[in-house]
Amino acid sequence: MKMRVALAQYPIGQFSLWQDYEQHMRRWLQPAFDAQAELVVLPEYCAMELASLFGENRYCDISRQLADLQSVLPYYLELFSELACENSCTLVAGTFPVEENYKYINRCHVFLPDGSMKYQDKLMMTRFEREQWEIVAGSELRVIETPKAMMGIAVCYDIEFPLISRRLCTQGAEIIVVPSCTDTMAGYHRVRIGCQARALENQCYVMHASTVGDALWNPAVDTNVGSAAIYTPSDNGFPEDGVLSRGRMSEPCWLIEDIDLSTVEYVREHGEVLNVAHWAESEYVYSARQYQQSPESRVLLEDPAEW
Repeated sequence: MKMRVALAQYPIGQFSLWQDYEQHMRRWLQPAFDAQAELVVLPEYCAMELASLFGENRYCDISRQLADLQSVLPYYLELFSELACENSCTLVAGTFPVEENYKYINRCHVFLPDGSMKYQDKLMMTRFEREQWEIVAGSELRVIETPKAMMGIAVCYDIEFPLISRRLCTQGAEIIVVPSCTDTMAGYHRVRIGCQARALENQCYVMHASTVGDALWNPAVDTNVGSAAIYTPSDNGFPEDGVLSRGRMSEPCWLIEDIDLSTVEYVREHGEVLNVAHWAESEYVYSARQYQQSPESRVLLEDPAEW
């Protein structure tokens, strides 16, 4: 089964009125809709541009930004639900910091073609999120059923932790979507390497969308570097280097490609290597070797409470 995907390299904008933002977003998304993309992905923290609606005295304070954004969240959800429904696509609307129980969670909203909404919260916080912004981790990992594919979402830093993607794939994910926001080339490459490693380990498509360009007015997302890409296993039916497509670095654009989901099932059963099938075996081999090394290692394995 084939599916057309559109991944954004998205520049953070600045707006005076909600109507300006809505018109901008409709224009920006139109090329993906015109291409009849069935999965459209915006990056992490792209919603931070909405902080500009509240004026310089407010958006210069990163704590105030988070509080102010809550007042436009209902309009944001309504807009993206309408867009997904009007264009018969699954729309991953990037992430929006949502307040719950007096704390903020970095939430990725997903809108299905019928207008219904699902979400995945970011699980691993970067130092900036933990120490300066006080964003807290989500608590659940979900696989989202779309009309064409079972989809997992690993928000930015999450893709650098193998067990998160492993859990998504054991729960049925055929594709992993990675909305990201990185402000250095090193940060971009950490996410890129994580994406490609997870594609190899889980024998699936990993799709990366990124913020790009400067937004110097906003201290939370002032610098953005990155590129969108689709990564694959390096195996039968896929590119030898595991890169199906990648956009030009830090240029605002859409990366639009067709993927063949049948190749995921095929390579997991008939690949030159069988990473997914052999994962449990690798865990057993590692544990057995650790167990044999010393009495101390046996204590660690037998009683995790002692770790």
